[in-house]
Amino acid sequence: MIVAIDGPAAAGKGTLARRLAEHLNLAYLDTGLLYRAVGWKTLQAGGAPSDPAAAVAAATALSPQDLGTPALRSDDAANAASQVAAIPAVRAELLKFQKNFAESPPPGPHGPVRGAVLDGRDIGTVVCPNATAKLFVTASLDARAQRRLKELQERGHTAIYARVLEDMSARDARDSARAVAPLEPAKDALVLDTSDLDPDAVFTRALAFIASKMPSR
Repeated sequence: MIVAIDGPAAAGKGTLARRLAEHLNLAYLDTGLLYRAVGWKTLQAGGAPSDPAAAVAAATALSPQDLGTPALRSDDAANAASQVAAIPAVRAELLKFQKNFAESPPPGPHGPVRGAVLDGRDIGTVVCPNATAKLFVTASLDARAQRRLKELQERGHTAIYARVLEDMSARDARDSARAVAPLEPAKDALVLDTSDLDPDAVFTRALAFIASKMPSR
């Protein structure tokens, strides 16, 4: 079983993906961390995330241990991720990692798993086009900016709504307009607008949709 979850930043796809993975006994991969790790490694090496040579070098040197770096949750890493994600050679390098994870997911904390949940921006369209179930989780720009602002403030960061909104809007534009794997719902994906839904309601709808995609016994 492969569950593909796509959507823009702060829409709630990560929260949903982790909950589904635990409930269904599936392995979980936050593919956004791969791009954040490449972006962050590029910055740490003194390169520009928009420079293909620097970004590809970081992608080639990426290791699983890099995904545990706390700095990957920073806005700098998020913005860098959006830039390296627009580079075809970087996407090709990381696509191998993602496909391998989906085809051979590692065992979970309780032993063998039934499959995998991957969340990102092109899982249902590029990484796992034949996924069992595909979901596209979205929300209004205002709702997402408010959530990100609250998240940053809870972490102790000084953040201004107008700046968060501006950064998120710019990132949305880059993700949706890039020539390679733009952010868009797969044709057979369930689109979930979480603007006015609480996490439990989103989870219930997603679970019902996944159940409808399972073969009859």
